[in-house]
Order: sequence, then C-alpha cells, then structure tokens
Amino acid sequence: ERTRIATDLMSSQAQIPTAAHADSRRFAVALAAFYASLFGLVGTHLPFFPVWLKAVGIDAAWIGVITALPAISRFTALPFVTSLAERRQAVRQAIVITAFATAIGLVAIGTQHDAPVLFAIYAWTCCLWTPMTPLTDAYALRGVRRYGLNYGPLRLWGSAAFVAGTLACGLMIEVMDARHLIWVIGAVAAIGALVSLNLKPIDAPKPAVAEARGDIRLLRDAGFLAIIATSALVQGSHAAYYTFASIAWQQAGYGGLTIAGLWVLGVVAEIVLFAYSPRFRMPFALLVVIAALSAALRWLITAQSPPIAILAVVQLGHGLSFGLTQVATMGLIAQRVPGHVMARGQGYLVACAGIVTSAASIASGAIYSQFGERVYYLMAAMALAAALIMWLSRHSLASNPGGQVSGG
Repeated sequence: ERTRIATDLMSSQAQIPTAAHADSRRFAVALAAFYASLFGLVGTHLPFFPVWLKAVGIDAAWIGVITALPAISRFTALPFVTSLAERRQAVRQAIVITAFATAIGLVAIGTQHDAPVLFAIYAWTCCLWTPMTPLTDAYALRGVRRYGLNYGPLRLWGSAAFVAGTLACGLMIEVMDARHLIWVIGAVAAIGALVSLNLKPIDAPKPAVAEARGDIRLLRDAGFLAIIATSALVQGSHAAYYTFASIAWQQAGYGGLTIAGLWVLGVVAEIVLFAYSPRFRMPFALLVVIAALSAALRWLITAQSPPIAILAVVQLGHGLSFGLTQVATMGLIAQRVPGHVMARGQGYLVACAGIVTSAASIASGAIYSQFGERVYYLMAAMALAAALIMWLSRHSLASNPGGQVSGG
C-alpha cells in the first residue's frame, strides 16, 4: 500500500490527466490552476522579496531575521492550522481563507518600511501562508484517490508557474524601481486567492483509527530521525541562497532578467530531475548522500563569487541539491514510515526542516553582513554533515526497506 501511494505521489508526467467524468476534469483543471498560482507566488516572492527589503532600506541582519519567518512558522503555526482544518473537515475552506489572508498580508507589508513593523506583519502573514501548501496537498490527495488521477501531472504546473513568475518579475525589475516589487508579489497573491474559489468541494474521508503510540515509536526510530535530520540539513543549507543570492547578484552588477534567469536554471534542472527520477536504481540513502555532497560542492563554488558562466553551471546543481534530496527523502519516508502515522511523519519532517532553516537564515543574516558570500562555507558544512549522517545510517535504513518505491 505504501509503495502504491508513493508511486502515485511521485508520478512525473507533465500534463493534466484526461478523465471521462466531467467532475474529474473540473477538479483537475481547478487544482492545476491553483498549484500554478500558489507556486507562481513563490516564484515572485522567493528571489525578489529580499531585494525589495533591501530597496526600502532594511539592513542585512534584519533581512536575515525577517526571511527566517516562513521557516519558523512551519514548526509553530503550520501544524496547528493544518490540524485544525482537518479536525473541522474544512480543508478546502482553510485553503480559501489562508489564500485571502496571505494576499491581504502581503499588500499590508507594502505599506510599511519600518523593520519591526514589517517583522510583525510578515510573521502574521507567514502563519497563514505556509500552511497553504500542505493543505493543498491534502486536498489534492483526496481528489486523486476519489477520481483516480495522478498527483505528479497536477503538481508540475506549480513548478512551471514558479519559472514563469520568476522570469516575469525579473523582466519587471528592469523597468521599475525595486521598491515597487512588493506590489507585483501582492498582485500574484490576490490572483491566487481568487483562483482558490474555483476549487471543487470534496467529501471528507472517514476518520481512520491510528495506533495511539505510533508517533512515539516513530520518534524512537533512529533511521527515521536520520532521515529527517539529513533532509533538514541539506534543505536548510539553501537558506543563504534563498535569502541573499539575488542581493549578491544585484551587487555584482547583474540585471533583474539575469537574476531571474539564474533562478530559472535551478528550477528547470529540478523539473528535469523529477522527470527522470523513475529511472534511478540506487538505494535512496545513497541518493541522499550524493545530493548532500552535491550541495556542499555547490556552496563551496558559490562562495568564490564565480563569473556568470560558472555560476550558470553551478545553478544547474539545484536539481541535485534540492530535487534529488526531495525525491530520495520521500522515497525513504515511504519505505520507513507505517501508513497509519504517515501524516505525522511528514509533519515531523517539515517541522525539523523549519527549525534548521530558520536558524540558518538568522545566522546567514549576521554572517553575510560581515563576510558577504563567504556565508556559503557554513552552508557547505551543513551539507557535509548531512552526507555523513546518511552515510553512517545507510545500513540501518537498508535493513527495513519496506518495498521498492518509484523515485520520481
């Protein structure tokens, strides 16, 4: 059963599935459109929100603290919001509410240029924004099971929209003052809120009875702890990149379109890896080691402030440092975690990643303000630590594989 679910979740065909039933088509189109709006917002926000913060006079230390808020909310507010929505059997309603709240919050942020006030408004916004992705995934999985669809072809529209959003914002920064970027981000969020209204209601599943102590045993499983620690360290090693890459590239003299192109190269590499991952035959643990070592090499090169030609090649490493880590981690989770505690296993994974990423973001702000791109040496050390943890844990993970799972 776990193998079947994992295979469905990681299907990589990049087209909206055609279903005989009209309701199935409407569900698929509406969900694909919302995924596009959701990750289109990420594509405009992630590369250019730090640029806007700098443009309105926020210093590097405050930028590091403010941009750590999404990660912090993932292990504080996110579990509460998603749990509340599930208990109330109101996942779709929660998606709509969080979408509109996010749009309102981002617009409100645009009216403020004082760091403490921005921090407060952005903290409130993140508490409602970050749960939107797991809520949408939960809604999607219900529809996938009900209508017999595949998750992958729906979710890939999000990655495509990320690319489009990044390129569009990069073009706009060429013709507008960076102080106005927040209105572009807010407009994309508003579009997403309107698109959320088209999501089709789905009957809530019957509640399942889970073992009361299943999550306790999960947290006592050394293999599971190695998985979430390794994933958190590798994904957290991207903190300096997410926060300061655009700023550093702008200071190096690159224009908005060039910056957008560099971000897009990374996401395109990620999409290509997702598409070819079903062909991977190595154990997932070794794939994680490869991903972690690739991340370390990527950050060591980035720390040297390489010329644009080398930087473009290094950006393609995002397919390994992020994409391969994601694919292999999901494979290990599907193998290791029993079905009745799968949701809690994913929750622990997200919470651990949030803790590490938020700490890394705050540290990056302090280090970048003093040492610039040498902050990437810290990121490389995190990735190397992850590779070591997974290498030492590979035999214990292989001893309880739980079945072969498709990597894509």
